[in-house]
Amino acid sequence: MKKQLRVVIASVCAFAMVGAFALTGCSSNNSSSTEQKPDTTQTEQAADNNKEQVELQVFAANSLSKAMEEVQAAYIADGHTNVSFADTQYKASGELNEMLGAGSYADLLISASKGSMDTAAEKGYVDSSTRVDMFKNDLVMVSKEGTDIKDVTLDDIAAGKYSICVGDDSVPAGNYAAQSLSTVGVYTPAASDEGKTGKDISGKGGSYQAFVDAGHKVVTDTSVGNVCKHAQSGDVDVAFVYTSDVYRFGGVQIVGTVPADTHKNIVYPGAITSNCKNTEATQEFLDWCLSSDKAQEIWQKWGFELA
Repeated sequence: MKKQLRVVIASVCAFAMVGAFALTGCSSNNSSSTEQKPDTTQTEQAADNNKEQVELQVFAANSLSKAMEEVQAAYIADGHTNVSFADTQYKASGELNEMLGAGSYADLLISASKGSMDTAAEKGYVDSSTRVDMFKNDLVMVSKEGTDIKDVTLDDIAAGKYSICVGDDSVPAGNYAAQSLSTVGVYTPAASDEGKTGKDISGKGGSYQAFVDAGHKVVTDTSVGNVCKHAQSGDVDVAFVYTSDVYRFGGVQIVGTVPADTHKNIVYPGAITSNCKNTEATQEFLDWCLSSDKAQEIWQKWGFELA
């Protein structure tokens, strides 16, 4: 009896030892499995941190200033922490071309007119294979906020009812305004465009002199922002600017829309410069500007419509 009892106790001890080893083994295997499982979040963060830091230099048309500032901040916040932006240059499109021609460096050029980008391509400032139409805009007539002026037409301008301000030859908005005003005799096209009006002329090289000599006030300025300020201050009754400028500057109200068939289509082309040192990063930013929902919200907020 005692012998049978010893056998039973020994068997129980053996089973207990086997169970203990089994539990230890399972615990060890689970621990090993947990340690080997990769942390994808940490891996992605490490990859982002290891990306080469890049500073992009953007040259953009004046009218894009407010929107572009927000877009650049949103781009970085959207996970592109390796990218920063140099002091973006906002100038008239013609002036931006002059800066590139004088040797100023930029990664990306965004112009406010097809003609200005054509010039940049012809002179070799940009890589034409990267060119893309980015935005569309409208040309409107604005007056000081709170004015009683309304429903202004090009015929009203031609009749001398209002003093006006337009951009000079270097300002795309001024070129579009000149094209439209040529259809009612306010702007005299250049000799090379004799017999043509509207979208068939460049809006450069002509003159408002005959209209001024007839006793009417025409002010020209070097940027669409300055043109808008003439209306804000009441220096002129009506200024010709983009719809986006109403959102950008404030202090003015739209009193008329210039008929789209009196001027060339208002398109903003973008292109990577020919001497860009950050081609891949610049292309990624350009693509994001056109495809990101966040970017589109910002463009629309400031009055731009994707082309």
